[in-house]
Amino acid sequence: MNFKNYKIHGLYDELLTPRLQARSSAGRLLKYLKSLSNEEINKRKQAADLAIKTMGITFTVYSEGENIDREWPYDIIPRIIPSREWRRIEKGLQQRMLAINHFIDDIYNEQKIIKDKIIPRELLKSSKNYRKECRGMKPVFGAWAHICGSDLIRDKDGTMYVLEDNLRVPSGVSYMLENRKVTKRVFPELFEDYNIVPLSDYPTNLFDTLSSISPRPLDYPEVVVLTPGIFNSAYFEHSFLAQQMGAELVEGSDLVVADDDCVYMKTIEGLSRVDVIYRRIDDLFLDPEVFNKDSALGVPGLMRAWKKGNVALANAPGAGVADDKVVYTYVPDMIKYYLDQDPIIPNVPSYSCDNEKELKHVLANIGNLVVKPANESGGYGMLVGPHSTKKEQKDMAALVKANPRNYIAQPVISLSTVPTLCDNAIEPRHVDLRPFTLQSDNTYVTAGGLTRVALVKGSLVVNSSQGGGSKDTWVISPDKD
Repeated sequence: MNFKNYKIHGLYDELLTPRLQARSSAGRLLKYLKSLSNEEINKRKQAADLAIKTMGITFTVYSEGENIDREWPYDIIPRIIPSREWRRIEKGLQQRMLAINHFIDDIYNEQKIIKDKIIPRELLKSSKNYRKECRGMKPVFGAWAHICGSDLIRDKDGTMYVLEDNLRVPSGVSYMLENRKVTKRVFPELFEDYNIVPLSDYPTNLFDTLSSISPRPLDYPEVVVLTPGIFNSAYFEHSFLAQQMGAELVEGSDLVVADDDCVYMKTIEGLSRVDVIYRRIDDLFLDPEVFNKDSALGVPGLMRAWKKGNVALANAPGAGVADDKVVYTYVPDMIKYYLDQDPIIPNVPSYSCDNEKELKHVLANIGNLVVKPANESGGYGMLVGPHSTKKEQKDMAALVKANPRNYIAQPVISLSTVPTLCDNAIEPRHVDLRPFTLQSDNTYVTAGGLTRVALVKGSLVVNSSQGGGSKDTWVISPDKD
């Protein structure tokens, strides 16, 4: 393969400089790719596709009322991050997670940040994910969000930003782990040339994080993964993580809260007590006694058991209050307020539409901004101004005017690119990065994360549900930089 026709067009490319020279740590990879013929690179691609099919790596797309299982979209050319840069990103994510957990614990208890007028009280009152049922709770280690997937993007000048935090039921980590397995099959020789920081310890770290919040001091507490079932879009991940941790995969009907307000799992040998639930179900479906009374996904009495300290839930109910794009705009203030530090990784500059002055700016410039609803995910409900029609802009403006609290806007960031195999040629495609952070008594960050790639030329939408794909992400240790 050659890169003679590779066009960067003023963007930041993760592997190549504007003069098409290799960036730090990427030299061996690019030299190797250039040594492969088109036929050889296509054989690698076919091998990857076969591996994904054989391993059963799938995701579900909801389309026109149907659930469609598709094989995971994966590009064979990895993304590289030098370890010296990664160390800074890692510290920034640890800092962010700590501040966010301080915030969640504060607003369900003393609400100092509101009393000190750092965050307006109205913001909390209008929050879709604030759960009054969680007031007064004090989870162990002050950790409400034990697992977070933060989306990072890089602008054309090379600056890394946090685009958003995913704190309710963040997904994607299984695909990060499977991408690494597929890459080892496709390019085994590169793992001899590079000292790539491994990812295989994530399931162990996840289990240790969950075990540390167990209400019973056991060496091996009973940890279960609570899934909505096989028709959920992330079911592959639920079953994968349960298997990797050696935990039971359960649905709500497999659990019961007994008269002693403890949670038990139904087994062929009788009831077995559960200590920790890694729940992949949204708050409102967790407990029909407290939230949605029609929910058949949750467990009656689960909130009662949690409040009495008889079971641990990860992430804790109510943690999603910080998984709000309007609350996101205040995270730098949280870091300063709780930690007395400046953010290591900045937010993308943002406009809150519930601010009258900023609302006017958004409406006047809607064709040049990205407008997002506060609590949607997967790229749904979003307007990318420069790529939209006048009618789409008009419709979005009407939605924003009707409910300003539910929207923020951001400038269009020219996402960095990575060489991607596209129809027998290598072309630049836009990417973001989702590392995963775990917190209990310690904080752990995955070495790299899930690189999501917009497979459609020129597109900035990387979500798999919207036509995006993924890449393996390599953090390269310094001894072989």
